[in-house]
Amino acid sequence: MTLNWYQIFRLGLVQMCLGAIVVLMTSTLNRLMVVELALPVVLPGFLVALHYGVQITRPNWGFLSDQGGSRTRWIIAGMALLGAGGLGAALAIPVLETAFWTGLALSVLAYALIGLGVGASGTSLLALLAMGTAPRRRPAAATITWLMMIAGIALTAIAAGQFLDPYSHTRLLAVVAVVVLSALSLTILAVRGIERAVVCRPAPPPMRFRDGLVEIWAEPRARHFTLFVFLSMTAYFMQELIMEPYAGLVFGFTPGQSTTMSGAQNGGVFLGMLAVGLLATGLRLGSLRGWVTAGCLGSALCLGAIALAAVTTLPLVPLVIALGFFNGMFAVAAIGSMMQLAGEGRAAREGTRMGLWGASQAVAAGFGGLAGAALVDLLRTVLPTGQAFGVTFLFEATLFIGAALVAMRVIAPARPARAQLVAGE
Repeated sequence: MTLNWYQIFRLGLVQMCLGAIVVLMTSTLNRLMVVELALPVVLPGFLVALHYGVQITRPNWGFLSDQGGSRTRWIIAGMALLGAGGLGAALAIPVLETAFWTGLALSVLAYALIGLGVGASGTSLLALLAMGTAPRRRPAAATITWLMMIAGIALTAIAAGQFLDPYSHTRLLAVVAVVVLSALSLTILAVRGIERAVVCRPAPPPMRFRDGLVEIWAEPRARHFTLFVFLSMTAYFMQELIMEPYAGLVFGFTPGQSTTMSGAQNGGVFLGMLAVGLLATGLRLGSLRGWVTAGCLGSALCLGAIALAAVTTLPLVPLVIALGFFNGMFAVAAIGSMMQLAGEGRAAREGTRMGLWGASQAVAAGFGGLAGAALVDLLRTVLPTGQAFGVTFLFEATLFIGAALVAMRVIAPARPARAQLVAGE
């Protein structure tokens, strides 16, 4: 028996919960450190990079999922770790204001827990999807769950933005606590009984983690796709830590306004993903390579316009939404390729492959986010604030252009997008 659409939707709720918690850590708390606490941009950049760096353990979680039937346990335990880290990170904000080093130590611990929680829960969830979903439904399942994650991010950011104003530390802790408890409760209900009801392929023979990873790395397609994920995700995540501070420092947005803008951006991501799914499935337009390339080039164009907004009358929020739209186009095509490739190669190794690509994405996200934050801090020493952010956005745009060129060489053009992003068959 394989996962039906109802069960896939339930697992998508877990992905939605992951996004709901993480968006507060990577967007709202980041802005509070930079604007309200007047800390260097590189500090939240380091913390978010830490949470991504800890996710280098994703292949371990995927390998453990491959070796035995423990996915539900790891999904719930990971969400609990993520929630504990989220509460700790929020608690560190008022501590940073009064006792910096104590607050920093608490933040480091909290963000490490966030990284472990995302790695354990997210990788085990994707492994269950890859192994329990029928081959013809894998791309559609990936698209559904990814859209639900984006929906969770957008809805949480918009709702949190409304409740955070007028801002206070007490209000922040209350908002984060509600999100964390809701996410953990929904996760437990969503995964209950699914793993027992699905008969997946037999587990592979026992082996050491190192041997299993070497086995996957020997597959050319898995290896090359890992390199593509790293390059493209570095470009994708460079703006994550600097967009809200840019809105606050250059355009005078309040915490609630910048958080709402972040939610609107993720709403654009959702629309971009949905548009690709509808066009590729309903009208059979384009290929995965074409959608990835268009998404990267469109993102580069939007970043150029966002850079110019600081010195022109271009409106920031519509440009940020457009950036999210093209980011979504790129992401959904990349995820479609990932889920399709996860079922290829040696059998019963979906978890290890997803873990490998997840680790590559996490390292790239941490590196990209930290590089963007550090570059802004460096440029602000020699340039006005608006120009410092603008040059950083232009640099990110060049990375997206480079990623588009790599995509044209790495992703095969022969198969139409419909074969990869089927969503109703």
